[in-house]
Amino acid sequence: MWASPCEPPQIAERIRLAIATGTLGSAAPLPSVRQLAAELRVNPATITQAYRDLEAQGFVEIRHGAGTFVRELAPGRRARERSQQASALVRKLVADARRSGVSLAELHRALEAELGVKTP
Repeated sequence: MWASPCEPPQIAERIRLAIATGTLGSAAPLPSVRQLAAELRVNPATITQAYRDLEAQGFVEIRHGAGTFVRELAPGRRARERSQQASALVRKLVADARRSGVSLAELHRALEAELGVKTP
């Protein structure tokens, strides 16, 4: 789950996604700063910054001496976060496709095939 992002915003984004999708539920503990830093091979300060950013955004609670825990999100906020995550994924997909020279029509057909749907 913690694939190798290396900057605090990237790390925070992965954790937000896990929270929004329910992979990390309410009150779930996050790995310790030291543990996640070792796993990702980054400076512990990088993880500390990501956790602080998530706390400022209301996604986690840092309990000094006890760890960092996922906060309960209101159902509407969880849905909004999932929608924002979906939009971000689509923006990235479209940007990657454009850089690769894939036309919108080709991308649309590939998405239909992948999803098993056909639009009229």
